[in-house]
Amino acid sequence: MTNLLVTGASGQLGQRVLHHLIDTLGIPASRVVAASRKPGSLSAWVSRGVTAREADFDDDASLAQSFAGVKRLLIISTNALDGAGTRLRQHRAAVRAAATAGIEHVVYTSLPEAEHSLVSFAPDHAGTEKAIAESGIPGWTILRNHWYFENLFLTMPSALASGQWYSAAGDGRLAYIARDDLALAAATALADNFNGRRTLTLGGQVAYTTSEIGKLVSDATGKPLAVIDVPLEGLIQGMVASGVPTPVAEVFGSFDATAKAGLFEGGSGDFETLTGRKPQRLEDWLSHNADRLEASKAA
Repeated sequence: MTNLLVTGASGQLGQRVLHHLIDTLGIPASRVVAASRKPGSLSAWVSRGVTAREADFDDDASLAQSFAGVKRLLIISTNALDGAGTRLRQHRAAVRAAATAGIEHVVYTSLPEAEHSLVSFAPDHAGTEKAIAESGIPGWTILRNHWYFENLFLTMPSALASGQWYSAAGDGRLAYIARDDLALAAATALADNFNGRRTLTLGGQVAYTTSEIGKLVSDATGKPLAVIDVPLEGLIQGMVASGVPTPVAEVFGSFDATAKAGLFEGGSGDFETLTGRKPQRLEDWLSHNADRLEASKAA
């Protein structure tokens, strides 16, 4: 039986990937390996028959042990956004370990237009894609994931409280998609029989401007929300003035710059081709999460 391994299995995306592997796709739990720096947090999955292993991307020995006997591997990108190259180093270590372990297919969660994106951490993804392509691993699937709907939880509480959403994205469009849909796509790519090499762009059904998203949020919550266009530097300065650390403000600013450049527009039917279903609509997600948009501080 082919073992399927999910890294970052204790995280929010990883948890949903495990759900879709077992509960949606019907993969026997005995075929699934869930890897995490804290395997003890996976006890609920172990009770269902999943194998838990420790995988620390900063520890080559743990990666070698975790990947042993695995045929297909999902590498969920880490959250090491320190600006010092840590994440790319971690990813390269995982790719090397996968090649050494004889893994036949790697699935990786990247971002749209990785080699051209203006997102501050896009080089991490572009470098990882390159490492996978040059690794000698026979097959791979690159999932270029658009922004989660859930990222709106980071900005909407304060915007709705003030009635103003400051944006430097201009008329750039964003093809937001639900985290759960991306988890389904990752599970499907991990479990299917595709053995070649492919790069898929996974976005929502419609790409919206910030103004259009603002109106949808206002309609869903019943609260007024004006989108205020500002220059990129002004957006970053405003966030810093409100208490956001400068490196974090620059990351958020790079999102808007990328959208304004037209690199988040989507336009791909890859999600439906891969999963056989359409992604959730933003309007439907908003209607189910209106209360959380007003109350949440983080995704």
